[in-house]
Amino acid sequence: MDAIEAVAIAPVGIDDAEHYRWGDACDGWHLLKLDGLSVIRERVPPGVSETRHRHARARQFFYILDGAAVIEVDGKRHALAAGHGLHVPPGAAHQFRNESESDVHFLVVSMPKSHGDRENVELAGALA
Repeated sequence: MDAIEAVAIAPVGIDDAEHYRWGDACDGWHLLKLDGLSVIRERVPPGVSETRHRHARARQFFYILDGAAVIEVDGKRHALAAGHGLHVPPGAAHQFRNESESDVHFLVVSMPKSHGDRENVELAGALA
């Protein structure tokens, strides 16, 4: 068994996963970090959003663990509460936002990995 297979089958949590910070106050933990599949747990504090962007290759699924979020996809707002998720296909411009008054914790699953596959974009038109 090679090292990638060993990592892929080992239990992992935020206490022992690779951690990174993004933006001014957001946290991410790589629960599974493979070229073909990425699973990241993230925390976004109230009032924070990411830059609108798209991925040429990565298909993503966002799943809310705790809290509430808005994900705008191609100009349409999708409100998500804990226990709900949203698929974002490759090429779709999207932006994750925490418009609530508490932290939002979520999983983002990307296939293939989204790191290195990102283009920032401007929103054309008003939000639906």
